Amino acid sequence: MKIAVYPGTFDPVTVGHIHIAERACRLFDRVVIAIANQNYKRALFNLEERQAFMEEAIVHLPNCSIMVYDSLTVDLARDIGAHAIIRGLRAVSDYEYEMQVAAINKYLDEGIETIFLMSSSEYSFISSSMIKQVASSNARIAGLVTPGVERALKRKFADDLESLNSL
Repeated sequence: MKIAVYPGTFDPVTVGHIHIAERACRLFDRVVIAIANQNYKRALFNLEERQAFMEEAIVHLPNCSIMVYDSLTVDLARDIGAHAIIRGLRAVSDYEYEMQVAAINKYLDEGIETIFLMSSSEYSFISSSMIKQVASSNARIAGLVTPGVERALKRKFADDLESLNSL
């Protein structure tokens, strides 16, 4: 059985992430979406919220599962018997960073390959950071995230606005 791991913080999951997961599921027998517990960026959503969003997003993918991890991705891949680490690339600007990550992973374990999947052009502008920025301005994000994520973002930023207004 060929297993791949698709790691990320997924804060929040976007339709671009889902599209990469769908494509990975066509290439591998099993895809494990690994949600990073240790987030070196300040997360908007906690781990449980990110897991719930991802569960909603991949319900249609029978060969896809979710797990949380707090180790190096290459260690997780080795532990679950994965042959590959999936990474999505949106633009040339992603490439340099992702090549560095792939190189260190290859140094740490030569038996695990990094597979880069290019985003389709319709998703190439979408990032979790961009979604959060747009949502914080109460702008339209429908179609860029799942309905559950959209509702959660609206609630989160409405609560923040209420807190500011009460000062």
